[in-house]
Amino acid sequence: MNALPRLAAAALLAASAVQAAPVTYDVDPTHTYPSFEADHMGISTWRGKFDRSSGTITMDRDAGTGSVTIVVDMASADFGLPALDKTAKGPELFDVRKYPKATFRGTLEGFTDGAPTRAVGTLEMHGRTNPVTLEIRKFKCIQHPMFKREDCGADVYATLDREQFGMDAGKAYGFSMAVDLRIQVEAIAAQ
Repeated sequence: MNALPRLAAAALLAASAVQAAPVTYDVDPTHTYPSFEADHMGISTWRGKFDRSSGTITMDRDAGTGSVTIVVDMASADFGLPALDKTAKGPELFDVRKYPKATFRGTLEGFTDGAPTRAVGTLEMHGRTNPVTLEIRKFKCIQHPMFKREDCGADVYATLDREQFGMDAGKAYGFSMAVDLRIQVEAIAAQ
């Protein structure tokens, strides 16, 4: 083998190694919307969201690996009804003075064509830590037109049993303990 084909092969291997490097993304709090749906005695569904969240995602889409850390400010809970917001933030439910943050830490798994299909990890909330798997139903990365860096977004779903986190308010009245999470998240490559 002469020098030119060996040099070309080495350049190709080097380029592949560069492409496979992990990238760290900062969660964009202005484009991230953790929301939830909870039962009200089986007769209606309450919906709410958290207005403040942060985090980082590290991902190597070529290798099919990654990790995620998301922190939610529990005092930013918003049902769109001030009286319910006050009750939810109090000791009966979120108890935000005692437990101001909820944190999810996990690994990205099940990559298909460079896109993760789930995040498997733990959620620490209300003084308890439990395993949680987040299903990623939509995932896409683009070059952000203004920041000129890669921007990735996803729609994420899960169902939690809030009683496992020590929040059983309303159970005696027939409230289901299941809470559906619906999270729209965007994260931009760190500089």
